Amino acid sequence: MSAYPQTQVLEALSHYLEHSPLPEELWVFAYGSLMWNPEMQVIETKQGKVHGFQRGFNLLSTVHRGTIDKPGLVLSLRHGGHCEGLAFRIAQNTKHEDFKQLWLREMVTLFYRPRVCQVITNTGVINAITFIADQEHEQYVDFDAAQCASMIGQAHGGRGSNMDYFNNTSSQLKQLKIDDPLFNEISAHWTV
Repeated sequence: MSAYPQTQVLEALSHYLEHSPLPEELWVFAYGSLMWNPEMQVIETKQGKVHGFQRGFNLLSTVHRGTIDKPGLVLSLRHGGHCEGLAFRIAQNTKHEDFKQLWLREMVTLFYRPRVCQVITNTGVINAITFIADQEHEQYVDFDAAQCASMIGQAHGGRGSNMDYFNNTSSQLKQLKIDDPLFNEISAHWTV
């Protein structure tokens, strides 16, 4: 699937904001490339955990990290388990523009369902917006580690290689001392 026209993506944003206006204090929960490339005015960062969702390479990437002919795989959150990541507090004076740019980045094929989640940090619970997989979407996939490794190893898209995406995210998780077995399972297929 190719990217939707920007007008349609922005219509979806307007519809979302009608029902869920941005809070006074905007926090965003990052679990993939947003952790190392937020592209927002972040004024505070807290590491935390979300229960009930886990990372998966479940989004067939045909825009940012792959093409329609050779799709890549990028992360989404799917039901089950828990996920450790980063909660970012966005600057008050840029939050509307930053959220719009975040939306344009994440919602190019309207794959995700934005929702408010509770991020448990060592200083309390933060309500943050994050992006959950729509498991009914045509780009939702659930491949085994070998298939993921094969696809990630070959794909390139508008934001670069899928391998860079994987390595940057993996490095960030290691730096944060977050152990996600998903990355070990996939990378094992490249070291055989």
